[in-house]
Formats: sequence, C-alpha cells, structure tokens
Amino acid sequence: MADQLLDQVRDAVEGQIDFEGQRLAEMITTVLLGAAGILAFFVGFMAQDIKLSVYIGLAGTALTFVAVVPPWPVYNKNPEGWLSSHAAAGITIDVDGQKVG
Repeated sequence: MADQLLDQVRDAVEGQIDFEGQRLAEMITTVLLGAAGILAFFVGFMAQDIKLSVYIGLAGTALTFVAVVPPWPVYNKNPEGWLSSHAAAGITIDVDGQKVG
C-alpha cells in the first residue's frame, strides 16, 4: 500500500514537460517576478514601508513558484516523438566511415 502511494506521489512530482513548455515556464517566471518586483518597489516607495515591499516580493515569488514548478498539463502540449530503442535497433550510423550503431 505504501508503494502505491509512493508511486502516485512520484508520478505527480516527476511530470513531463516539453521544449515549448520550458520556454513558456521561463517566460512566465520572468514576467511574474519582474511584475512582482516592480509592484513591490512602487508600493513600498509610496507607503514608505520596506516591510510591505518585502511581503509583496515574497508573495510574488510564491505565486511564481506555484505557477511554474508543478508539472501542469499546459507545459506538455507539444511532446516530442522519440524513437524507441526497438525501432532504432535496425539503424546503423556512420561516423567518419565507421559504423557506430
């Protein structure tokens, strides 16, 4: 029973992400952290409160963490079609005149 629970947790944590998903995650990270930093600076400046500025920055970081770190399905919309090892078994590759595969 513990193995089944551990397998479910492992599947949830080890989610797949494709190359377009990586690009999207990087863009979301940059935008959210930049916006949180700018917002934190201006609100802290207007209120003259560094504590408020730090809290806004931490909230923006937490929001970015929740948006980017879990393997959401939106990050795996364009999976790559890799060849299986069985399909590639009959293929030979020549490198400098020598067969490699």
